Amino acid sequence: MATVTYDKASRIYPGTERPAVDALDLSIADGEFLVLVGPSGCGKSTSLRMLAGLEDVDKGSIFVGDRDVTHVQPKDRDIAMVFQSYALYPHMTVADNMGFALKIAKVDKATIRERVEAAAKILDLTEYLDRKPKALSGGQRQRVAMGRAIVRQPQVFLMDEPLSNLDAKLRVQTRTQIAALQRRLGTTTVYVTHDQVEALTMGDRIAVLKDGVLQQVGTPREMYDTPANVFVAGFIGSPAMNLSTFRVEGDSAVVGDSKVKLEREVVAGMTADDKGDIILGFRPESLDRVAPNTPGAFPVEVNVVEELGSDAFVYGTLPTPVASAHDVTVGGSGEGIVRVDPRDVPAKGDTIWVTIRPGEQHAFSASTQKRLTTHAIQTDASRTVGA
Repeated sequence: MATVTYDKASRIYPGTERPAVDALDLSIADGEFLVLVGPSGCGKSTSLRMLAGLEDVDKGSIFVGDRDVTHVQPKDRDIAMVFQSYALYPHMTVADNMGFALKIAKVDKATIRERVEAAAKILDLTEYLDRKPKALSGGQRQRVAMGRAIVRQPQVFLMDEPLSNLDAKLRVQTRTQIAALQRRLGTTTVYVTHDQVEALTMGDRIAVLKDGVLQQVGTPREMYDTPANVFVAGFIGSPAMNLSTFRVEGDSAVVGDSKVKLEREVVAGMTADDKGDIILGFRPESLDRVAPNTPGAFPVEVNVVEELGSDAFVYGTLPTPVASAHDVTVGGSGEGIVRVDPRDVPAKGDTIWVTIRPGEQHAFSASTQKRLTTHAIQTDASRTVGA
């Protein structure tokens, strides 16, 4: 096992000006499960491939433990990678696939068999060792690919969207197995996904990237409670956070005919560049359904109701946001999501009234899109964490 350190590592593809990965500074602890997450094209897979040695590092360095591996050949980095496509040899049995890397390394047959059987036992593949990949399900093939990585006993596991080819139910089952396996083995793991639910449920920490730039690193709870900017706020969480730009009057944001009081620290953090606007965020579960005449209540016109059995979500229209003077793009501007009692759901076309629970709104600068408070919100379901 070992630590992993990206020291201002950049990758600039030939013929392009903007780096695919731009001065990535990231330290991964020994034995940690770190998830790189972001939308397509954000640089997460490139970052992983740079660590694997499959992409050049144009600037900066990458370390595994105390060893600079920036220009070391992939085969000499002591890492093992699990790909999205499984990459199994169709003419080989499961046992041969799992032990192939050891065979190439000229490890003796007895040791190979011992390691393969041990990995197969961990992954519940013992009865399939003599089968070929075509006789396995997608989940079993993915476990074989993981077994091939495990038998090498590397310092670092790299996983590039390994669950993308599985159906929804199997993805949930397999991600639980991967997280449990990593904790059992204790091997440093870097896991790439575009699915923020996978990130929140699997990682010890999450690193969010956008356009090749690291946006924020933290525990799942920190990312959820204290997003550093509008992008992270809108990306982390399912359903997504409600985000819209509103006018500030005095110490309150004007939401339709209502006013939402802002913390003193938020108002003090605003600058002239904000031009009196603020981006306000609030999660679906931070809204309470109330009577129309409740102080601070604002209307949401119901467009769609999503009933999930134990939960229900209303997708509707918020009071019209301000026509901002800023070039800002916030997810769901003008649209809102409200978590409601699944046994008391409104009908499409109805108007419900909601209030934001005190202290559970997130405020961001309209000019920089950065968070205007440094502390986390406090809810009944969460602990307070630092930014």
